Amino acid sequence: MKIPRSLLKISAVLWFIWGAVHILAGVMTDRFILNGNIAGAIGGIADAVDPGTLQMNYPDAAGAVIGQHGFNLLWIGLTTLICCFYVWKGNKNAIFLAALTGGLADLGYFLFMDLGGYVHFVPGTVMTLVSGSAIVLSFVAYFKIANLKRE
Repeated sequence: MKIPRSLLKISAVLWFIWGAVHILAGVMTDRFILNGNIAGAIGGIADAVDPGTLQMNYPDAAGAVIGQHGFNLLWIGLTTLICCFYVWKGNKNAIFLAALTGGLADLGYFLFMDLGGYVHFVPGTVMTLVSGSAIVLSFVAYFKIANLKRE
């Protein structure tokens, strides 16, 4: 059972990194919004877009939507960060909660931002690879451990 436990520990470290990056992204996004800089918030997210094309008068509702996105990044990052400590210990609920929370958040990012060509590979796409790797490693470990217990 040594290898599956190592996979859980690697997955936990990946979730820690992913969670911390997303907490920071949420705080930075909301800081822009609270300072009335909607274009800066959008440019921070869609970093492959020419910042000059984002300079315009946005309606307050657009700022609210981006602010909500920043809040979502914050809580999603916090959830996966908390889960990482329990993933390290092999907690089944934490493994699946981190996968659902971080995985579905990154699925949306991949579909709309990556495939849309609005972001650079670093940091966005790298974070998608980090969450995908964390999911695969923790699932492989969990199911190997479950199979060993049945034998």
